[in-house]
This record gives sequence, structure tokens and C-alpha cells, in this order.
Amino acid sequence: MKILVATQKPFASVAVEGIREIVEKAGFDLALLEKYAEKSELLDAVKDVNAIIIRSDKIDAEIMDAAPELKIIVRAGAGFDNVDLQAATQHGIVVMNTPGQNSNAVAELVFGLLLFTVRNRYNGKSGTELMGKKLGLLAFGNVPQNVARVAKGFGMDICAYDAYCPQEVFVQQGVQQMTSAEELFRMCDVVSLHIPSTPETKNSINAKLISSMKSNAILVNTARQDVINESELIRTLQERPDLRYVSDLQLAADEEAREKLGDRYFATPKKMGAQTAEANINAGLAAANQIVAFFKDGETRFQVNK
Repeated sequence: MKILVATQKPFASVAVEGIREIVEKAGFDLALLEKYAEKSELLDAVKDVNAIIIRSDKIDAEIMDAAPELKIIVRAGAGFDNVDLQAATQHGIVVMNTPGQNSNAVAELVFGLLLFTVRNRYNGKSGTELMGKKLGLLAFGNVPQNVARVAKGFGMDICAYDAYCPQEVFVQQGVQQMTSAEELFRMCDVVSLHIPSTPETKNSINAKLISSMKSNAILVNTARQDVINESELIRTLQERPDLRYVSDLQLAADEEAREKLGDRYFATPKKMGAQTAEANINAGLAAANQIVAFFKDGETRFQVNK
């Protein structure tokens, strides 16, 4: 078996060494394609591979056509919208992610963004505290459960809405379960988004939800850019000068947002949620282990396509 690590944004060297150790111990071969500039390089590299480990690299039908021996793609991270799942299913290729490996890194970033915001970007002026504020989590999977864990240390009141999460999980985590996204937005001082990008969620964070937020509320997005209806976000924040939006995903209309919203809009230059050494290593090693388990034992626990 030949496993390809294809990363325009490479793993840390220690992660690559760990991946190699896992792959070669299983009796497989490892190939690296790092910092590639053209899609043609990836098309050439996949010709004889049985598995691919990627990060944010895009894998579409053309790449799958060029890889007749490909059986599995593992996205090292939680999101998997950079892989054409329908094409993968049509090609008989299993697609997995590595849920939970980046969860603490993203959770810590949420609070980095929040502290930066409530303390007025550390500009010397008086800010506010997080203690006693109500935090709303839209979705309650691995990342938001870690956000809830950190929030307890700040003394925040925590609630969440997730239509697919069993009630007992909320009870176990000591988090108030909301009945709808509308209730969450209406009741919370801070709303943190953790929903995936799906046909149902794209543009779902719209004017109706945002305009219902409490006075001086903050919307945090460390999920996906396209869950935001950008035009409605910008318009609503112009109408509600008390609201703020912070994210590790720049809006497509980033320049317009900065011009119209000023300091009430902040986005990091690139997605930062998983950008820690620990998360980088954890996700890479998990991807390698999942591929070995797939070929050795037929394990498909983390499969995201059907």
C-alpha cells in the first residue's frame, strides 16, 4: 500500500515523522507532496496511491479520476468540505475526517478572540468581563464541548442548541439545552458558531438571527465562512452599532466589512483554529492511524460519505 501526504500547507516535521513511523510500521510506503504550487503536481502524484492524507487541500473528481488505485482519503481536521463527497462515493472511495483532534485548539482560539474583543483590542480603554455572561453554542460536538469546558473556568453561563445531539449529552456536560437557534441568538451575550458547512447551513446565519441578538452581543465564528450570509451580516451590524463579529475566517467582503464596521469586525489573516503544534501533530497521527485501521481491519468509524 502506498499512502500519500499531500499538503500545500505542510504538517510540522515532527508530525510527518510520526506519520511515517505509523505507516511504515504497518508495512506500507509513504510518499510526500508538500508545498506544491500547481494542481498538475497533485494529479501526477496520485497516479499509483492507495490512500491520501490532506489538510485544506481540495480533492475533486478530476483528482480521483487520476488515482485508479485510491481507496481512502483522510482529511486531517474536522471539516471536510474541501473534498467532493459525491464524487468520492461514485468512485468507491471512503472519505474520513479526524474529529476531536483540533477541538482544544479551536476552543482556546474562541476565547482568544473573545478576550481581544471584550477588552477593546487592548487599546487601553475600559472593557468588560466574561464572568456572568451567557454563552450560546450553535452545535454541541467536540469543539463546542471544549468551548463549554473553558467557559466554565471563566464563570460564564452556558447554553447550546444542536438538533442532532442527545439530551443526555447536555445534562452530562452541565449545559442548558436550548430549543432552537432563534432562542439561542435571542438569549445570549455571546454566540459561538460550530456548525458544519452543508446545503442546509450555508447562509443560515442571517439578518433575522443576528438582528435578534441582545444589546452589545458578540458573534464568534470559528466554523466555516459560508454559513454566514455576508451581505445581511454587514447590513445588520450597520443597523445595530452595538453588535460585534469576530472570526478566524475573513469574509469574502473583508475590505467592505472593515470599512463599514470598523473595530466591530475582526478576522485573522487566515484560518487559525487548528494552527497549533499540538493540533497539527494530533490530526496527522490520527489520519495515519485511521488509514492503517481501514486497510488492516476495514475500520470506517469516521467515514463522512456514503
